[in-house]
Amino acid sequence: MVAYLRELKAATLAALIVVGLCLHAKEARAGASETLVVAGGCFWCVEADFEKVKGVVEAESGFAGGTVENPTYKQVTRGGTGHLEAVRITFDPTLVTRDQLLYLFFRSVDPTDDGGQFCDRGESYETGIFVTDAAENRLARTVKEDAANALGQTIVTPILQLDRFWPADAYHQDYYKSNDIVLTRFGPRTKASAYKLYRDACGRDARVRELWGNEAPFAGQS
Repeated sequence: MVAYLRELKAATLAALIVVGLCLHAKEARAGASETLVVAGGCFWCVEADFEKVKGVVEAESGFAGGTVENPTYKQVTRGGTGHLEAVRITFDPTLVTRDQLLYLFFRSVDPTDDGGQFCDRGESYETGIFVTDAAENRLARTVKEDAANALGQTIVTPILQLDRFWPADAYHQDYYKSNDIVLTRFGPRTKASAYKLYRDACGRDARVRELWGNEAPFAGQS
C-alpha cells in the first residue's frame, strides 16, 4: 500500500508538471505574438482578408497616422484628421512572418493608386504601412521594392511611423462575418451579406486580379 501511494504521488506530481509545462508553453506562445499595422482602403476588407491567413491570431479595424485622438469613423471618413482606415494584425511569427504578411498585403491592394482604393476615394482610404523601428522600416522598404519589381510599376504606398493605433468601435469589428441586421440600399441585410454586396460593387477583387493576376492571394475569396 505504501509503495502504491508513493507511485500514485509521483504520477500525480508528474501530471501536474506536464500541465504546468503546457500552460507555460501556451503563455509563451501568446506572449510571442507580434503586430503589424497596415492601411489598405476599407478596413472591413483588409480584416476579412488577413483573418484567413494561417498564423494570424486577430485582425482589428481602426485608424492610424493622424493627429486627432480617439477619432470616430465619421471624423476620419469626412477627412482632415490625417488618419487612414487601418488594421492591426496580430500574428504568431512561428507560423507566418512579417515579410510574408507584407508580401500578401501588397498583392491584396492597388499600391499604384494614391487617391484611395477602388471605389473608396479620399485620404482616409489611401494605403500605408506603419512601422515602429528601423528594422521594420528596412523590411517594409525591401518588400515594397520587391513588389514594385514584380508589378513593374511605381508603388506609391508610403511607409509611415506608427505613433498609435486607435481601434474602431465595435460596430466595425468583424463586420464581414456578422449576422447583425443593417439597413442597406438593397433593404435589410446581415452585415456579412451587406459586406459581400459592397465588396463586389466596389470592384476590389477585379482590380487586384487585373494588377496581380495569379499572385493575388485573396481575390475571389470574400
